[in-house]
Amino acid sequence: MRTNMEIVRYIEPGARSPRVGLRRDGTVAPLPWNSVAELLRESRDDVRDRLTPVADEVDATDVTFLPPVDGRTEVWAAGVTYERSRTGRVEESSEASVYEKVYDAERPELFLKSVAWRVVTDSEPVALRADSTLDVPEPELAVVANRFGEIVGYTVCNDMSSRSIEGENPLYLPQAKIFSGHCALATGIRPAWEVPDVTDLAITLRVLRGGETVFSGDTSTSRLHRTLEELVVALFAPTDFPDGAILATGTGIVPELSFSLVEGDRIEIEIAEVGTLTNPVVRGREPMSWLVDALDRPDARRKAQL
Repeated sequence: MRTNMEIVRYIEPGARSPRVGLRRDGTVAPLPWNSVAELLRESRDDVRDRLTPVADEVDATDVTFLPPVDGRTEVWAAGVTYERSRTGRVEESSEASVYEKVYDAERPELFLKSVAWRVVTDSEPVALRADSTLDVPEPELAVVANRFGEIVGYTVCNDMSSRSIEGENPLYLPQAKIFSGHCALATGIRPAWEVPDVTDLAITLRVLRGGETVFSGDTSTSRLHRTLEELVVALFAPTDFPDGAILATGTGIVPELSFSLVEGDRIEIEIAEVGTLTNPVVRGREPMSWLVDALDRPDARRKAQL
């Protein structure tokens, strides 16, 4: 039976600082890096060679898992990389032609999604802007790249989006994409060499409301209009990332305009060979204020998780 190996960030009860570890078979053991940012300063070959625990493993249920991003590492996102995404943006936008053009353009759409401390992880809430009327999750394969632009691993991203704000004017994209509770990553990073064929991974999304499924959809990375390598090259071409970067590669699942998330929904995302991500939905800024406390007290995250 194949064991899924994942790089994680976690904190043990009573500890003051998080650790980087290797999770497998229900256990987690520390790795020889103090942060994921430090790991991403190394070459892919060096990371692979050093991916060996330096101390005894502990039961995974005894620790709190944190988002697998820290330090100066940034989360970026690509847009309109699937045909369904192009269609959905055209449907919602008052300026539909910009989305049709960028789908086939040489230059992809890339934008900064989040700094590390704003990212939430599995079982922590994601949010809807209080002033938004049409909101959706965007399930995406996220590429984890080191400082050299080498793909080190993959994780699951929920790129939360306000369709009503972006649809009003494409220039409102930052407001539609960046707010408290706007970005979630799965707890684990799957090493790139552990994923046999990243070009054909099934991606599924389910939204539960009151225990009932109110939306579901699926796609595959085989439908990506651009390769992962092309997107990473475009991101790194003009910019240095000394602690690496995480790049969400776009969504191929876009609900019809009649659907919108509401407070109390539960979002479930799964990407084959990579991982799962589940988040409850809240509305507004206040329910996410614990993120500020978690900057200095990672134990605040345990209270936020289900």
